[in-house]
Amino acid sequence: MTAAALPWEIDCRTVKQKLDAGEPFFLLDCREQSEYDAVRIPGATLLPMSQLTTRAAELEPQRGKHIVVHCHHGGRSMRVAQWLRQNGFDQTQSMAGGIHQWAVEIDPSLPTY
Repeated sequence: MTAAALPWEIDCRTVKQKLDAGEPFFLLDCREQSEYDAVRIPGATLLPMSQLTTRAAELEPQRGKHIVVHCHHGGRSMRVAQWLRQNGFDQTQSMAGGIHQWAVEIDPSLPTY
């Protein structure tokens, strides 16, 4: 799928299907450390939005690969996805609804906040 055709958002059910199928993609959690400590999606890598510009080099190995960004409800992850696309990470999407939607639809055992 070309970057122009790649939707800005991906739903959590599709992300779960990709995880279960072992499809290669990078799951980026852009919440803050305290949020990550409270609840997380297994396999996600934490890089808080507040540190994105200073730690962007850590994402270089993911350039050209599919990146799915998530946050609490989807607002921060959309901003991070936009920033990443503007900086050449053209296979980036935001997970709609964030970890809250994940807890509702995928894993109700996770706490919500």
